[in-house]
Amino acid sequence: MKIIGGPASQLLASRVARELNDKPILCEFDKFPDGEQYIRILDEDIENERVAIIQCTYSDSDLISLLQLIDACEDAKQINVIIPYLGYSRQDKKFKNGEAISARAITRTLTADNVFTVNVHEKSILEYINANSANDLEASYLLGNHIESLDLKNPLIVAPDSGAIYLAENASSKTGIEYDYLEKERISGDEVSIKTKNMDITGRDVVLIDDMIATGGTMAESIKILKSQGANDVYLACVHPVLAKNAVLRLFNAGVRDIISTDTIEKAESAVSVAPLIADSLNKI
Repeated sequence: MKIIGGPASQLLASRVARELNDKPILCEFDKFPDGEQYIRILDEDIENERVAIIQCTYSDSDLISLLQLIDACEDAKQINVIIPYLGYSRQDKKFKNGEAISARAITRTLTADNVFTVNVHEKSILEYINANSANDLEASYLLGNHIESLDLKNPLIVAPDSGAIYLAENASSKTGIEYDYLEKERISGDEVSIKTKNMDITGRDVVLIDDMIATGGTMAESIKILKSQGANDVYLACVHPVLAKNAVLRLFNAGVRDIISTDTIEKAESAVSVAPLIADSLNKI
């Protein structure tokens, strides 16, 4: 299978190719003077070949690049598309009259034989993709493996709420690390208590885990609360490190020890690669 990396996922595509004992295909990415993007697949004949395009759609221009790459592979025998981070996936329903369901609008533009996402925010939006199959891959157990390697002090993996408890459970499943979630309790009209549901965190290293960290506001408050309740060090782990605006500064100002993420979005915090997960899925096609 030919591995084609888009401009936003060049490192991840190269890692996937290495997992498959191959090299990524060389592509050219450029822009015209008016800002229009240009993409060309170089030095490889992909006609009648099986290809895997790997491109995160973090920005609008990343989506355009993905659509261009799919078009450039029109003569391929089979087109597989891997979108490690699917932008707009949180806009999956109408909250006000007149709103677009942007997740649906975006996924309807995608046409391929097989499409894979990684920890997409809402799996139901995959139904709009024009593909023989569209599947979401679960990366939280990879974070768990990395957490286990950190030699933490009596560690505890904690989800920010009960809705994300599956992430903590998955991350702990192969490591034996205990997990819990944060529970909010309203004490009075303007006073809310946030604490772990079942476990005592006193003197323990705590790892807060979520599918993505965007602005970091909620996580920053959780870090402060956990520290005030006796946690030793507090780490953050996420699949998608959006980390918009001043999120990193906000989190370290709140007292986080470190931020751990995967390379679905290629950032400095991307200490865990989802390449083995993607390569394994491609091997099964």
